Amino acid sequence: MDEPHVVGLSGSLRDRSNTRVALDHALDAAAEAGATTGCIDLREFDLPVFDADDREVGDAPALLERVERADSLLLGTPVYHGSYSSALKNAVDYCGFDEFRDTTCGLVAVSGGGLPGGTFSHLRAVCTTLNAWVIPRTAAIRRASSRIDQETGTVTDEAIAERLEQLGKNAVRYAGMESPPR
Repeated sequence: MDEPHVVGLSGSLRDRSNTRVALDHALDAAAEAGATTGCIDLREFDLPVFDADDREVGDAPALLERVERADSLLLGTPVYHGSYSSALKNAVDYCGFDEFRDTTCGLVAVSGGGLPGGTFSHLRAVCTTLNAWVIPRTAAIRRASSRIDQETGTVTDEAIAERLEQLGKNAVRYAGMESPPR
């Protein structure tokens, strides 16, 4: 693959989103590693609560097309009650095997406080169920308000910045990784 396409999917609907800042940092590293990149900001999509009887409502077709074109997806979410956001869950529910199969997924979880361990477990389970390959090393940001500067849109914690950069590079390195044989 000459130039993989890496897409960030932000599960945060906040205007001043630490999740989007983190994803942008990882996507910048992916671009530096030779990928084309894009970010799906769910605030810009009309996605009603998923109804399996009406899969082509609102902007669902546009979402599916953008996800399916990705060789790697970086899924970013705020941590809500030990899991991931309903906005991200709803977007992923519109997707299926066609969009995720043989796609590499990197995981980013951003919390205002403690550890996002359950978040990663839940996202990993969904991605592997859809036959995606999940990058083993994730990027967690605890106490995000003290590690991300919203005024400049930058990650200020050096260790976290490096972790996000490595995730972005791995999204390029392992783009299109096939799932393990069945």
